[in-house]
Amino acid sequence: MQKTNAMRALDRAHIDYEPHSYAGTDAISGTEVADALGFDAAKVFKTLVTQGKSGAHYVFIIPSDRELDLRKAAEAAKEKSVAMIRAKDLLPLTGYVHGGCSPIGMKKTFITFLDESARSRETIVISAGKIGYQIEIRPEDLMKAVPLALVDITE
Repeated sequence: MQKTNAMRALDRAHIDYEPHSYAGTDAISGTEVADALGFDAAKVFKTLVTQGKSGAHYVFIIPSDRELDLRKAAEAAKEKSVAMIRAKDLLPLTGYVHGGCSPIGMKKTFITFLDESARSRETIVISAGKIGYQIEIRPEDLMKAVPLALVDITE
């Protein structure tokens, strides 16, 4: 399997993960990726990038079958409001494209939040930073790779 920047970052940090590929499928959304990999959609997490009223950017990692609650997200970020960034702004900001955005290995370190539902899972599946590739990782190991807070941020 092809190594991605996110996988190489985990390797450098000696953090265990299991790579998965859904390359060759038409899967785009998180729930389609979960189906392609044979996982429960609540185990496959999507990475969302927002911008706060202050202009700061924030990363939210939530189950693919849930929606980000923008009010809860703003509260977690201590912002008046947050909004999703435009897909065209994702690559220059993070180094990743829409559908292949990983919280690991972004161009800059952003304040990051993981939905508290991850706490009850032995492992979660996140993007490996390239469309067609995912990483299965323990939530506590993800926290070693990316400084983040566990919070209730979904509807």
